[in-house]
Amino acid sequence: MLNNFKLFTTCIAVLLLTSSAAIGQSVKTSSFGKGLNFITDDSTLKIKFHYRMQQLFTAEYDGTDWSSNALIRRSRIKLDGYALTPKLVYKVELGLSGRDMSVSGEAGQGRESSRLILDAALKYQMTKHWQLWAGQTKLPGNRERVVSSANLQFVDRSNVNSRFNIDRDMGIQLHGKFKAGGTVIQPKFALSNGEGRNITEGNHGGLNYTARLDFLPFGSFEGSKQDYVLSDIKRQSTPKLAIGVTYNQNQNAVRQQGQLGRFVTDSLGNFVENTLTHFEADLLFKYQGFSLLTEYAMTEGALQLTDVSRHFNTGSGINVQAGYLFKNNWEVAARYTTVAPDDANFSAIREQNEYTLGISRYISGHNLKIQSDYGIIETVGSSSSTDYRFRLQVEMQL
Repeated sequence: MLNNFKLFTTCIAVLLLTSSAAIGQSVKTSSFGKGLNFITDDSTLKIKFHYRMQQLFTAEYDGTDWSSNALIRRSRIKLDGYALTPKLVYKVELGLSGRDMSVSGEAGQGRESSRLILDAALKYQMTKHWQLWAGQTKLPGNRERVVSSANLQFVDRSNVNSRFNIDRDMGIQLHGKFKAGGTVIQPKFALSNGEGRNITEGNHGGLNYTARLDFLPFGSFEGSKQDYVLSDIKRQSTPKLAIGVTYNQNQNAVRQQGQLGRFVTDSLGNFVENTLTHFEADLLFKYQGFSLLTEYAMTEGALQLTDVSRHFNTGSGINVQAGYLFKNNWEVAARYTTVAPDDANFSAIREQNEYTLGISRYISGHNLKIQSDYGIIETVGSSSSTDYRFRLQVEMQL
């Protein structure tokens, strides 16, 4: 009931905003998937309205029983544009599905409120090369996480991303872009709270520090931000390569994954702090319909803890995926993922290997597509198991 009320009030607010913005203003539309653009007569305000949804069906077999599920995986509204000057842009993204807004009801976790707000950030172009961000948005972490869930090659992100990504946070970021001949270099830095999105009380542990460097030796990809779009939708006419590395330190983290996971407490219910150090490296290659993505992630904790409610996500993982997009816009892709704990006794990670085969049909690029994949998930250890999963998903973004 509460989620339905939130959804209703959010939709009403968005309708009022877009309606009032349209009064006396010029409205520009470009094409399907590009959203609706509202621009004031004096060009001091621009609002772009986007909506997208994902309908997901999943069937799983654990070796004994079959189970299935159908749900709205994502239902999101996004507003972006500029205010006063094109140098000052903003982004607001709201997640309306149950998966987007769900919050654990565990005692002691009321510090995390409704998860309705995904992004709420301002971005100011200070100089030709540097842009300052402020607010809640994705940290400059692993490539697969920063890629929008609308632009993925498979139905969803890999197990490496699930276990080790640093996700969204509240703070400030500095993004740079430089060109040296045909090479593009993009440094990024962030200082944030370290506890993730929509935290309602003061920061419990220390701050979170992030640094990332993107290196494009063959220059920019053809098409807007195609180094952060999976699958070679634009069919790069020349080989393109993007290499990225990220270093992150979350001082005195109290959540299992820093910005994500449940809060860790001792037997008395007190928060337990552990400084998490994260390193990640990735590579994306595209050429004439072929794409290759590789990622390595590692997270270490400063302490190995006992007498705690749960452990932190420490360990390492590797993800490798490749696909080929045929000229009829059908794509075949394969992915191998492995994750392992750094210490089986002091990590929340279980060792797993995952093999995935995906088939996608891009009707209008990533704006309208049908994706399916079949996966085999092997869990290693004292309680080893093999699970089988089939997923079918339809995505549309307006």
